[in-house]
Amino acid sequence: MRFSVTPEKQQQLEERMAACGLREEDFEERFSASSGPGGQKTNKTATCTTLLHRPTGLTVKMQKARSQSLNRYYARKRLCELMEEMQLGALSPAALEREKIRKQKARRKRRIGKKSQNE
Repeated sequence: MRFSVTPEKQQQLEERMAACGLREEDFEERFSASSGPGGQKTNKTATCTTLLHRPTGLTVKMQKARSQSLNRYYARKRLCELMEEMQLGALSPAALEREKIRKQKARRKRRIGKKSQNE
């Protein structure tokens, strides 16, 4: 499977899919016309990708880019994220990133509270 991305990104996606246990044979892919910004190109062509992983029933719909090839790449990437979250739970990269941001916000809130007390 070839997408409109650099070979490094292609390789990373293939490795990530293998680590999650995702295979191309398990996917059912459909294309439809997307909507939103992008002008005539997105309105006329079937750039929106809907990817179904048959064994788990997970479905991802992607219309992030103007090209079908990039949307296919992004859909597979998102499906990997969902699978990691299902398998790893709180230890998945997305969950760790959310936790990091939550802690940063709490720290900033505490700092602002201390500033207003000093004034």
